[in-house]
Amino acid sequence: MKKMSNIYESAANTLGIFNSPCLTKVELRVACKGISDRDALSKPDPCVILKMQSHGQWFEVDRTEVIRTCINPVFSKLFTVDFYFEEVQRLRFEVHDISSNHNGLKEADFLGGMECTLGQIVSQRKLSKSLLKHGNTAGKSSITVIAEELSGNDDYVELSFSARKLDDKDFFSKSDPFLEIFRVNDDATQQLVHRTEVVMNNLNPAWKTFKVSVNSLCSGDQDRRLKCIVWDWDSNGKHDFIGEFSSTFKEMRGAMEGRQVQWECINPKYKAKKKNYKNSGIVILNQCKIHKMHSFLDYIMGGCQIQFTVAIDFTASNGDPRNSCSLHYIHPYQPNEYLKALVAVGEICQDYDSDKMFPAFGFGARIPPEYKVSHDFAINFNEDNPECAGIQGVVEAYQSCLPKLQLYGPTNIAPIIQKVAKSASEETNTKEASQYFILLILTDGVITDMADTREAIVHASHLPMSVIIVGVGNADFSDMQMLDGDDGILRSPKGEPVLRDIVQFVPFRNFKHASPAALAKSVLAEVPNQVVDYYNGKGIKPKCMSEYESSRTLAP
Repeated sequence: MKKMSNIYESAANTLGIFNSPCLTKVELRVACKGISDRDALSKPDPCVILKMQSHGQWFEVDRTEVIRTCINPVFSKLFTVDFYFEEVQRLRFEVHDISSNHNGLKEADFLGGMECTLGQIVSQRKLSKSLLKHGNTAGKSSITVIAEELSGNDDYVELSFSARKLDDKDFFSKSDPFLEIFRVNDDATQQLVHRTEVVMNNLNPAWKTFKVSVNSLCSGDQDRRLKCIVWDWDSNGKHDFIGEFSSTFKEMRGAMEGRQVQWECINPKYKAKKKNYKNSGIVILNQCKIHKMHSFLDYIMGGCQIQFTVAIDFTASNGDPRNSCSLHYIHPYQPNEYLKALVAVGEICQDYDSDKMFPAFGFGARIPPEYKVSHDFAINFNEDNPECAGIQGVVEAYQSCLPKLQLYGPTNIAPIIQKVAKSASEETNTKEASQYFILLILTDGVITDMADTREAIVHASHLPMSVIIVGVGNADFSDMQMLDGDDGILRSPKGEPVLRDIVQFVPFRNFKHASPAALAKSVLAEVPNQVVDYYNGKGIKPKCMSEYESSRTLAP
């Protein structure tokens, strides 16, 4: 039999997983309840097999240990999977009865299965579902999957060093000291973590406070040796060695509540030669502060919901929907580009939204009954409740509203950005990470209200929201690229810069022949960082610090 890891690798390769930066690894813990054996006299020997879908095929990724004679097994083996926010990752958990004399899987040994997406498990943190037998009949048995992020520690630490009575290395003035900190790796190599600035002509320097991630300081291992060296700076680059000392992050944490940690700075040559040598000075750590960096999963697992809103362009440049050349033409067998983009992005976002209700708006059309132009009308024509049930509900509302509209213009998107920003700004009053808004705008052309749109985006960059614009059709979208701040900073007409880059623009034509997953991946790849930047920047912690969360925090 092929090794499991090879199977996983081939599954992963076909999924194209290795081409996309893995957001994070997730550990899945599995338990089952009430599984009954087909032979009522004996209890089953259950084992759970995890499969992942790729191109419609299921691949086995891994399996738990077999627990003998047990109807409520809690498995100790974890499944570790790579998690990509921007992909729908379909998983299947199958429970099999593996009797002691054979390890193969026979049809008769199947006790039930459960299918879900990784996004569903991650957003609920704990997912319990019935196990379905063949023919999708639910028995009394159930399976529970718990997700835990396996993160390298993202926290960072703020350190503030000074020194006193350092050796004087210069003839006509005092030493010009700087400090270097190295991490000693498992293979004994040393990795520079930080170099301070030089303090000129001073034997009692106080270096500037600096920040460094816990990962780079000690690879998350508090007992890892750190080597610290003090040098006297020389303009020719041949710096004079003053002394060195060793420490660990654990020891540095002693400088946490107003205490200091001190080390003698030693020059080994002097120590060997001079009888009454004490040290070459004292280095003092005046403060050590740990800042917890929360990840996208911390917020999602803490109960943050992604609120997904859709806005569709109904301007006349799309062409008459009754004409097969129109971008809004409803083909009996094939979705148009608007629908393809909507479904590709919406299917992923809906896993992170518990009520699965999506507000959907249109812009640039004359709407009944008065046929006035509107730039933010509900496509279900219910202004008090513009929400549609699931992505399917949005698709149905879109198809039924088309014949009732008169496509018009101009292409103004500022009103719809302002509408979602209003909801997002109400959310900021809660001061917690409970809702983050994503606005998907589908448009066929260059927008007419560029100045107002820039203003609206700069305002929205201070709120818990992101804007995704998908350009449909073959128009010249060069102006739209300017809204996506990747190649420069977007500013409002008054010159105010965006606080953070919240716009992602993608022309649909680049993905015309690719899978919907490729479009969704490109469009949603930046969202997790945008969510994290917003909440970390505001100092907002995930809502409920779960056991999961506290297990990630560094032990004191």
